[in-house]
Amino acid sequence: MNRRISIWLPLIIAVALVMGIFLGAYLPKSGPVDGVLPIRSITGHYDKLSQILRYIQSEYVDTVDMDELMDESIVNLLSELDPHCYYIPADELAATSEPLEGNFEGIGIEFNIQEDTIVVVAPISGGPSDLLGILPGDRIVDIEGKKAAGVGITNQDVMDKLRGEGGTKVSVKIYRHGHKDLLPFTITRGEIPLYSVDVAFMVNANTGYIKISRFARNTYDEFIEAVDKLKPQGMKQLILDLRGNPGGYLDAATLICDEFLSRDKLIVYTEGKARPRTPYFATARGSFEKQPLIILIDEGSASASEIVAGAVQDNDRGTIIGRTSFGKGLVQEESRFPDGSAIRLTIARYYTPTGRCIQRPYNKGIKAYYEDLYSRSDIHGGGQDSIPASDTTQKFTTPGGKVVYGGGGIRPDIFIPVDTAGYSSYLNKLITEGVINQFCFHYADVHRKELEKNYTAETFKLNFQVTGAVKDEFIRYTTEKGVPYNGTGWEESGQWISLRVKAGIGRQIWREMGFYPVLLEDDPVFLKARELSTETIN
Repeated sequence: MNRRISIWLPLIIAVALVMGIFLGAYLPKSGPVDGVLPIRSITGHYDKLSQILRYIQSEYVDTVDMDELMDESIVNLLSELDPHCYYIPADELAATSEPLEGNFEGIGIEFNIQEDTIVVVAPISGGPSDLLGILPGDRIVDIEGKKAAGVGITNQDVMDKLRGEGGTKVSVKIYRHGHKDLLPFTITRGEIPLYSVDVAFMVNANTGYIKISRFARNTYDEFIEAVDKLKPQGMKQLILDLRGNPGGYLDAATLICDEFLSRDKLIVYTEGKARPRTPYFATARGSFEKQPLIILIDEGSASASEIVAGAVQDNDRGTIIGRTSFGKGLVQEESRFPDGSAIRLTIARYYTPTGRCIQRPYNKGIKAYYEDLYSRSDIHGGGQDSIPASDTTQKFTTPGGKVVYGGGGIRPDIFIPVDTAGYSSYLNKLITEGVINQFCFHYADVHRKELEKNYTAETFKLNFQVTGAVKDEFIRYTTEKGVPYNGTGWEESGQWISLRVKAGIGRQIWREMGFYPVLLEDDPVFLKARELSTETIN
């Protein structure tokens, strides 16, 4: 294995395993999700499995936790079907579904735990904390009269204490730089938006860039808002970034496709043993049907993301750039039990307009299924073909004559492998210890007023450099955190480190507009898209 790529393998497999839980983990309340039909209840009868469990309960030599045994039995049963069938305990269902619902209830802050203290990264715009005047950098040191700093508090503890039903109140005390006394706040919990369009900005005079992180209930509205913001700025073509997007609501994906495709163009269809073919067609309302379109994908783009990429590719509507997508072409239906738990069962496959099912094989087991993501040759910089040339059953042709493939994700029209330049053992240590992100927060916290006074997000991108005093501060901080400076390592990885530090500091001050425009300047996939967009306009 390439030594340089090894640094990314833990991250890739971790993302894959998380996606294994998240993909299809959707609670549809109106309309299908990734092809999922509305929830139905389960009123099962006593079958062999139930009889075995009852027999164990009554006759087994030791006392057994039957609820736990039942849950494990269901998990094991579903795991034998495919990687995307799974069981959700009642106490996890809300949290599993929350990311796609577009909102949650709480006080509305992004936070980190630094030095055993809850630190506000940013109040969520329009949320209860924002309206009360809670600021980035504030320390929450007391919750409901109980000490919340220096007590070993965890992220889960914070969420348990600060989240709650809308209308309920929580009292906190905050330490703020420059104030002698603690500041008391009583926050009325409310509905907090969860945004799925991370950022939208102009790349150049003609090209817009929109990043979608998931397909949630509000994604289409957010997308239209982003397009409406960029068009008056001169957007005549679009780069749509779906990298790392694990999917979500089918309706959100088809609505966005409808903006790109002309009337009666097929977007996707679903079909299963007990589910008749259900096609989804574009309407006449599309507002971006003729303009040049580029979509960015990678191995983290799955499900609804692949529906969008597949519809655009199969209709010869745009150019796909990046790496082969995840390869999830299965449709789940969620069914709830009376106790509030649920299962998500595969009931159909989805097919792109040319008839491709892009589901990857899973007959070698779940472990092999996820390991495939980082064993792919396209991630390692080799060729991207994994289907033998003789396997014509996986080859399809678009109306424009382009050959596309099924059975293993959406293959990009322009392939860009993972950039492994700049690897060093020093970088590996910085990443595994998490000190780059810690420093970014620390630096922004200490220099917040100076940064806000001297820069905007745009001038920060153009003028801020991680050199001199900033680099010295980084070295001191990371050394204190257990990662001593390595001159050779900095020579090999300094450019990579500096860019991530700059982007991380920018995110702390200006959120995503301080992050993505900086980071994308060293992103080969984005740079290729920008180059292509310039050629298209010219």
